[in-house]
Amino acid sequence: MGVVNTLFGYGIYALLIFLGLNYMYAVLFATVAGVLFNFKTIGHYVFESTDRSLLLKFFMVYGIVYGINVGLIRLFSLWNIDYYTAGFLAIVPCAAVSFILNKRFVFREQKL
Repeated sequence: MGVVNTLFGYGIYALLIFLGLNYMYAVLFATVAGVLFNFKTIGHYVFESTDRSLLLKFFMVYGIVYGINVGLIRLFSLWNIDYYTAGFLAIVPCAAVSFILNKRFVFREQKL
């Protein structure tokens, strides 16, 4: 699922960069679209949850991931790396942070 979600988000980001959108907005729109797409796939297939009440926590996790993503792309661009490559390089750390935060704070097992 991670590969599908990553391709979806990066595809939107790359398309928006291609259309001339500023990288911060491209990441923002790709993140919002990704949240809506990923909540269902990650929740169901990765964490075996269909609890829609977790959507707010999921958005909060992706707010953090958005900040990291924008920061990394900005850092890479300072090193003269183009926005396509910078976005691609940011995928691994952002995916790792997303997985860890979702596992610990969103889809954690409830103790009775």
